[in-house]
Amino acid sequence: MEKPSVIGYINEQPVVLRNVLANQEIFVTPFVELFTQRKIKKVFFFGSGTSYNVANIAAYYFKNIVGIEAIAQYPTVFINYEKADWTQTIAKEQILFVGISQSGTSKSTVDVMKYAQKEGYSTLTLTGNLNSEITKYADNKVQLLVGDELTPPETKGYTVSVLSTYLWSIAVARAIGVYSEEKYSQEITEVDKLLNQFEHVILESENWYQQNKVTIVNSDRIYILGYGIDFGSALEAQLKIGEMLRLPSLAYEIEEYSHGPTMAISNSQTIFMIGSEECEFERMLLFRKTFYKYTQRVHMFTCTDAHSSDKDIVFSEKPNKYLAPLVYAIPFQFVAAYGARDIGIDTSINPFEESLAHLKEDI
Repeated sequence: MEKPSVIGYINEQPVVLRNVLANQEIFVTPFVELFTQRKIKKVFFFGSGTSYNVANIAAYYFKNIVGIEAIAQYPTVFINYEKADWTQTIAKEQILFVGISQSGTSKSTVDVMKYAQKEGYSTLTLTGNLNSEITKYADNKVQLLVGDELTPPETKGYTVSVLSTYLWSIAVARAIGVYSEEKYSQEITEVDKLLNQFEHVILESENWYQQNKVTIVNSDRIYILGYGIDFGSALEAQLKIGEMLRLPSLAYEIEEYSHGPTMAISNSQTIFMIGSEECEFERMLLFRKTFYKYTQRVHMFTCTDAHSSDKDIVFSEKPNKYLAPLVYAIPFQFVAAYGARDIGIDTSINPFEESLAHLKEDI
């Protein structure tokens, strides 16, 4: 039997994601039932690491698709400094705390869900382990259909979580009348179309990496720029590159990057730009043209047709902006995993031995 590896899990994603869509009722139905029965007016998405990055995208979905106040929060920051409702005008059961944790052992996320349950808020957890610690503190526990991911860092866990929260959002939109049955069916058809062609995304990403790997792995710093929904994608790219390739990597909202950090640009740095189908797209192209004056290591990932070179990926698949984060995750996963392999890093070994982030699984 082949030893589990990050690269193996990356290549497994087309099959795993199709399985998520085919079995969506397992995690969608309980979410929609809780949401509608308690007439939820506000949603908090909590997670750490990859799960926090998912939370950012999930909050975007619920604001822009469902039309409800939705917030991504770091669990510890919330417990120490925030309140669920500063106005004290929303009933506690109408505020939903969603804890996302693939392992179910993330200490900070367990703590915030414990707090929420004690205070009487509605709670739901999305986890790959329905017997894990976090499930003790949720009104509903729903399965993250990721299967085994025995070799961290998480790759398919990220894309499965993003897809799961998107399917939540459009199902809720249908349930409360924001989406018609026809609109909902159109969205499901688009998901199905993308997932049935997801091998193309894998292949295009891998080929691009092989063409550009030399300069990338020899960078002294990597910047990842995103905007709109794909600021969450930039955060995930920063995390994956830091975890595996272990080069200094920084994510910025694209406009903010121009307010100071540009003074650090040099020709030994790599800049990744995520060209999401948002209102900033044309401005992103202007930034890209300008950055080339300072470094040739500028790479754009987009699903929108644009002038490009072999430094870029203009994906052949053209999903809407809500599904595009699934696509943009893949080239960054190859940068992290293949890049680590190519410079001799074994990503299955965690050089930081102290256990601070997770609870022991035998509690």
